[in-house]
Amino acid sequence: MERDKPIGGIIHTYQKYDPGKFPSPTATPPDAVSPAFEHMLMYGRRRKFTEEELAKAIRFDPSQFAGLGPSLDALLAILRERKRKILGEYDPHPAMQDAKQNFQQQAKSVRAAAPKDAKQRLHRAIEEEQIYDLERLWYAQDDERSPFSRGLVQLMESLGEKYQVEELIAKYDFTGRTPLTVSQALEVKEELAKIDELIKQLEEAMETAQLAIIDLDELSEFVEPGDMEQLREMQKMMENQLREMAEQQGLSREGGFLELTPKAYRIFQSKLLERIFSDLQASRSGRHQNAIVGEGAVEMQQTKPYEFGDSITQMDIPQTLINAMLRSGTSLPLRLKSEDIEIHRTRNTPKCATVVVMDMSGSMRYDGQYINVKRMALALDGLIRSEYPGDFLRFVEMATFAKPCQSGDIIDLLPKPVLLNDPVVRFRVNMSKPDVSELQIPPHFTNIQQSLQMARRMLVSQDSPNRQVILITDGLPTAHFAEEFLYLLYPPDPLTEEATMREGRLCEKEGITINIFLIPSWSQSEEDIRFAHRLAESTRGRVFFTAGGDLDRYVVWDYVAQKREILG
Repeated sequence: MERDKPIGGIIHTYQKYDPGKFPSPTATPPDAVSPAFEHMLMYGRRRKFTEEELAKAIRFDPSQFAGLGPSLDALLAILRERKRKILGEYDPHPAMQDAKQNFQQQAKSVRAAAPKDAKQRLHRAIEEEQIYDLERLWYAQDDERSPFSRGLVQLMESLGEKYQVEELIAKYDFTGRTPLTVSQALEVKEELAKIDELIKQLEEAMETAQLAIIDLDELSEFVEPGDMEQLREMQKMMENQLREMAEQQGLSREGGFLELTPKAYRIFQSKLLERIFSDLQASRSGRHQNAIVGEGAVEMQQTKPYEFGDSITQMDIPQTLINAMLRSGTSLPLRLKSEDIEIHRTRNTPKCATVVVMDMSGSMRYDGQYINVKRMALALDGLIRSEYPGDFLRFVEMATFAKPCQSGDIIDLLPKPVLLNDPVVRFRVNMSKPDVSELQIPPHFTNIQQSLQMARRMLVSQDSPNRQVILITDGLPTAHFAEEFLYLLYPPDPLTEEATMREGRLCEKEGITINIFLIPSWSQSEEDIRFAHRLAESTRGRVFFTAGGDLDRYVVWDYVAQKREILG
């Protein structure tokens, strides 16, 4: 007796394992840090990154896993063949007629049981075939167990079945002749939906090698058990590799969630800088500046003969002794002369002091501008740590209140929630009162004045002539302090602008430059731009107009350009 063939037929394949196609241990692994960081930039640590989200975010090279399991092409062929057979065998149109008749019969019985005050609404809902109207009518009934209420539930079920059969006929081209009942048509619809979803998953997996997106439980209904076992093993192998790769890149797992370690911070910052400088058109001359050679703190390998005034703390002792022996031969004792002394050249690296003021007011939520600000801050922090470790860098979070922010806390920053939606706000709060707390104050306003004041106090103590504030905002200030009083004024008021300009003039007196990066906003106007120019020009600074996605590039490039100018 001939055995029944499984769905889709039997596929015989020889699985070829090619170790050359498998990822080499020395090959550059897929980037696991960037997807995790982008997730954290959007949500902060309040919503941790799961392994499933990481698996979907990372892109593998599909060629690396060729031959390690059942062919995805073969699995696709099985599903497509099964779908072709279903469409070529069945005819759902009889089910459509049955569904219509069921609905009409049920509607007739419900009409007979309808109370007088519901007849008109019921008639309109039946004629228009609207489940929503039938639901509203059911909720309006006092007795859920009455014949009318129970009839409405059955009527909605029959109308829902009619909807589904209509959708089945509209979505697929059936060519078969085997008639279907309503229940059979719904089963066929469910099976075709599973097949379509699996085909979509397999096609995506072929492009990205993301086997985690394939629903193996659903796929097992259509595929041979042996192929499924191989696919599960392949998926497990890729999950293990993903887990090891994440640990190598600084993603630690705790309680089923992934957290970022300092190693992940460094990797992400280096990737940001690599992307930024890969776009730098002027990179023909090199990314690094030409150092000034002279009396400095950083010793170089190159040496030079001693000159009067050179510090002997940089003396190259081995070369100096060799020069003395070459001059005097083997005679002892060895006597040094000034012409024998070799001095290491040193590099003089002027120090820059920078405070970055990051706008986290309520308006920064629009278009995700706060994400671009945080990405910029991480890029600038990575640049200074790697290229200019002697420079001073601090961050200030700006909203209704200015607060210092450690670089490790940048990723947790989120725009403040808007708690007031009044078109006009005029508040004055005495913050010196003991019964007044910051928690009672709407947090979403923009206090540039206090932020500049905090930045100025950070920079005044720095022993460097090169001091600047990088102010990143999207518009006018809406909050300021006047002694112990906090003013919250919206729309922006000249009183707040003048208080902010006074703080700008104090920065100018201390030799602090304010450079403003003005990012676009839905509410930005000519007045915002003019104020930014007035504030920057008061300290001989500049205003940059940039789209949010390019913010990190513009800030880092400008910092490097200024550094080269100082060094040159």
